[in-house]
This record gives sequence, C-alpha cells and structure tokens, in this order.
Amino acid sequence: MATFKHIASKNADYGAAERYLLFEHDEFTGKPILDENGRLVPREDYRISSLNCGGEDFTVACMRANLRYGKNQQREDVKSHHYIISFDPRDGPDHGLTMDKAQELGERFCVEQFPGHQALVCTHPDGHNHSGNIHVHIVINSLRVEEVERKPYMDRASDTQAGAKHRCTAAAMRHFRAEVMELCQGAGLYQIDLLGGSRNRVTDREYWAQKKGQLALDAEAAAQGKPPTKFETGKEKLRREIRAVLAEAVSFEDFAQRLLQRGITVKESRGRLS
Repeated sequence: MATFKHIASKNADYGAAERYLLFEHDEFTGKPILDENGRLVPREDYRISSLNCGGEDFTVACMRANLRYGKNQQREDVKSHHYIISFDPRDGPDHGLTMDKAQELGERFCVEQFPGHQALVCTHPDGHNHSGNIHVHIVINSLRVEEVERKPYMDRASDTQAGAKHRCTAAAMRHFRAEVMELCQGAGLYQIDLLGGSRNRVTDREYWAQKKGQLALDAEAAAQGKPPTKFETGKEKLRREIRAVLAEAVSFEDFAQRLLQRGITVKESRGRLS
C-alpha cells in the first residue's frame, strides 16, 4: 500500500536536502550521523537524479533561479517542497519492485506532476522503522523556472507561469494522491485508497511522540528489570475511550455522560464536537 507525504521547507540551504538524501541521519532529531572522525556517513544504497537543473548542481541551480526571479529571498518564504512516495514492503517480493524501478516511477511522477521545477529524485531501500519499504523522495525548488500547461488542480493563472511558486493546496494533494494510486495500479503494485482517508489519522507530531515515548518507556523498563509496556499518546488514549463509549451509548447525552465519568468533557459548537 503506497503512501504519499508532503513537507514544506523554509530552509534556504538547498544543500541540506541533498545531504539528507545522500547521508545517514538520526530518525528522531533529523541531524546527520557522524563517524569517529566527525565526517558524514554516506547512505549504503540509493539512486538519485536531478531534473531541470541545466547540468548544474541542484543547490546552485536553485539559487541562480531564485536570484533571477527575485524570489525566495525572505526568511518566511517556502523555499522547497519535499514529497515522499513510500511503497508497500510486499511490493518487492510479490511484484518485483526494485530500487531502479522505483526510481523510474519517481522520475516519471516528478516530470508529470511538477513540470518546470528544478528537482531531486532519490530512492532509498528502507524506511526509518526498518519495515523494508522502498520509498522515493522528490524535492523541488518552490520556484517554477518554465511555463507549463495547466493541471486540473491549478486555479490561478500564476500556477502555470515561470517565475511563480508552487502551491501545495488541498486540491493539489487530492490530485497527487490520485496520481500515485494510478501510478501503482499501472505498475501492478499494492495500493490503498489514498483519497478516502484513514480511520486512525495520525499526524507526524503524534507519530514521533509515540516513537520517542515508547523508547523512553522501554529504557525505563529495562533499567528497572520490568517487562516493556506499550506507550500511548494522549490522542490515542482519547480514541480508545471514545470507541469504548460509542459501543455502549444510546444517545448523545448518554455518550457525553459516559465520557464525563472517564474524565473527558464533550463540547458542541456550531455542529462540531470537541
């Protein structure tokens, strides 16, 4: 089941994105891992290519383009967009997905969905959780350097113009997710409905809070010689309590009362519950 993720960056150092792709980084802090001599540790395996850089280094090409158009000069400007396509771990053994094939799919997706943008496309063989999922990173300069044809999600004239910036809107993300689904279907890979949403939507912040909390809990249990226990974030505890009450409640008032007995207050405002 392929997944699709977007990260916007205001970091003016375009080289930082390239270093992340090429060198090992700590999964919790995001900082580069250094060897005993203080040097960056290269990733063991990857595929990488650049697009629309005119033969120049990605960082240099992006900086030249920004100066030419007078864009991305302010600290608050979004300098780049980072998209990640993660493939199902089973796609390798079941469907013959290789890093070379994933890189090819990533390059095709980049050319079709981000035309006119300077880009890096890089494939890694494994995720940070060692699940074995091949995944493709696509990093684009937020500035568009060529005029392009209008895409279905574009609703402004500037969305096609050279010298204008990429906008990752809700409509754009729906379009990209649908394209990822078609990409996987065409390649005969596993896929889930990226448009229907998830029953348990977990944000990046909550995901990493769970990972760090579990790590701390495991360390504490090991120090005390106790068996490890599962760490739950506040949101996960809330989900568990709500599901338990929903299975028993017969009305909204009953639902609110049962949650109150568990220390949870339900409020309604303009038809929305909190």
